[in-house]
Amino acid sequence: MTPMTAAQRPLATLLAFAALIVCVAMGIRHTFGLFLTPMSVAHQWEREVFSFAMALQNLMWGAAQPFAGLLADRWGAKRVLWGGAALYALGLLGMAHASSGTGFAATAGLMIGVAQSGTTYSVVFSALGKLVPESRRSWAMGLVAAAGSFGQFLMIPVASGLIDGIGWFATLLTFAAGAMLIFPLGASLTKGLAPASAGGGQSAGEALREAMRERSFVFLMVGYFVCGFQVVFLGVHLPTYLLDKGLSANVGMTALALIGLFNVLGTYAVGHLGTRYPKRVILACIYSGRSVAIALFLLAPLTPFGVYVFSAVMGLLWLSTVPPTNAIVAQVFGVRFLGMLSGFVFMSHQVGSFFGVWLGGRLFDSTGSYDIVWGICIALGIVAAAFNLPIDERSLETRRAVPSAA
Repeated sequence: MTPMTAAQRPLATLLAFAALIVCVAMGIRHTFGLFLTPMSVAHQWEREVFSFAMALQNLMWGAAQPFAGLLADRWGAKRVLWGGAALYALGLLGMAHASSGTGFAATAGLMIGVAQSGTTYSVVFSALGKLVPESRRSWAMGLVAAAGSFGQFLMIPVASGLIDGIGWFATLLTFAAGAMLIFPLGASLTKGLAPASAGGGQSAGEALREAMRERSFVFLMVGYFVCGFQVVFLGVHLPTYLLDKGLSANVGMTALALIGLFNVLGTYAVGHLGTRYPKRVILACIYSGRSVAIALFLLAPLTPFGVYVFSAVMGLLWLSTVPPTNAIVAQVFGVRFLGMLSGFVFMSHQVGSFFGVWLGGRLFDSTGSYDIVWGICIALGIVAAAFNLPIDERSLETRRAVPSAA
């Protein structure tokens, strides 16, 4: 009997494996904000030590992502997923045992950052882009991105309960074992999927140079920078901000869980809407909506109910940028180097993440307040909305066949 190829397997099966991989990788990542207070107290670190390691993690994730995406495009996603899973587990073990700021930065920052580049969106989307038809690609990416949000919703209360019950050290060891689930899931997702041929056609370098000459690609990178700045600042610093304002740790935990829950709805809905409406308009609405939500949150009286409403709204807008952004890249440039090109866009996201999480700790230590960073988040959302509106979503082939009227 002839083995079933990847393209012949049920779409629901492929999406389930892809969703579970992102759920594990992103679910663990989204819990790191809960470790800030207990680890800083245990090691007598200032808040900037933890913030810098998380910022470095996001920077390394972004810097390594184009290379992880290229390896997945060229040699297949399975090998990249396996390597990323092994490094993820080792990084979590090292994070647990680190006793100095340098060791913590090397493990929680460098190792886990590189590991995430091999276990998250660009590598998984590199496989999906070759398996899902263009008409359903935005929807499929939205579904998988929503799984990452469900991982956040699921793992936040789990991590909070584990930290309270067995301590932060044992919780990190548990997560290291959980990261190894990506091994069988990665093998199942990519079964029967052949790597792209290295010879013939456009090279990776030519594809990258072509993309960098397109202003729409640059505009996507600007928008993703803002996305990273906003979500990682909130993900790491929101629980501590609420503690500083006199609210309980349970409010911060619930806020992160609500962000994850509503992000499942928002990301899936945006992925579906991206099959019907211009993705550039959807992205502009998301970024401007974030600025409005943050401004209203800061102006309103700070109560647990207000925090929960804000978290639900931000959850709807959280990772909903992922499916339209990646679908535009695939739609404009094709899927052959989707992993690499999405990786470069995501690198911009992670540079923004670095500044968001690091400035959060840095400016708090120097001013005793997060006010400046909140203001930056609002301003950047408006900038991102303005940059996304002029994006041209037509494929390069279509533009060449039908020259612009201009």
